[in-house]
Amino acid sequence: MTWHASLTLDYTLESERSVARYLHNGPLRILQSLYPEGDAVCHNVLVHPPSGLVGGDMLDMKVTVGAGAHGLVTTPGATRFYRSDAGLATQQVHARVEADARLEWLPLEAIAYNQCDALNRAVFDLAPGAEMMTWDISALGLPAADLPFAQGTFRQHMEVSGVWLERGTISATDTRLMNSPLGLAGQRCMATLVFAAGSAIAAERSERALACARELLEASELRLTAGATSPHQQVIVLRVLSPVTEPAMQLLRQVWAAWRLEMWRMSGTVPRLWNL
Repeated sequence: MTWHASLTLDYTLESERSVARYLHNGPLRILQSLYPEGDAVCHNVLVHPPSGLVGGDMLDMKVTVGAGAHGLVTTPGATRFYRSDAGLATQQVHARVEADARLEWLPLEAIAYNQCDALNRAVFDLAPGAEMMTWDISALGLPAADLPFAQGTFRQHMEVSGVWLERGTISATDTRLMNSPLGLAGQRCMATLVFAAGSAIAAERSERALACARELLEASELRLTAGATSPHQQVIVLRVLSPVTEPAMQLLRQVWAAWRLEMWRMSGTVPRLWNL
């Protein structure tokens, strides 16, 4: 049996309050809206009760953030791509962020289990004046449990429409990619944090964001396998390689909080779920 689940999530600004409304089909839910920062920012938790995907499964999410609204979405746990015997397992999100709106799309990691056949796809459309932060954290196998990613394929797609596109295919049997110093060099967690805007980011603002990220990198145990760059005038990117998920996640949270303060003058108020 395969699971096909879809969810449409819409944020609107109503009387200075960001309000979330959603429709779903299948096992995909949004939990109660929370306002730990006041009415301006709506925090939500996206829940997929089966907790994992196998061949033929699909999670399809569509998000709209209306003008002036601010939505933050996270998940209670990892997305698990299990062994696939029936074709591709897909998780995809397509978000539209309108003028003067903000989106923070911050799911926990995706885990590629041995013999999976998986696609993790995210596309973001940003109107002029819109801004967002998102991250992608991908774990290849479970090294700490001695369950390596020895066979299978994991595909990634992250896109800011018309501005920036990254796609990759990781085959577990591609030893040059998996283990070479020119590839992953034996690291089994890849993490990317993105700040993107619908208009060009002022050069001095971009430089301040890069400076505070690099300061945190220098103090991190991952400083030799991480870096921050601006590949486009509308995009700032932090990239991290790590042997396991936890140190990469810690670094991304630190830089996310620093960018929130630097770029939006907002504190790094973490979703309540992250403290559990």
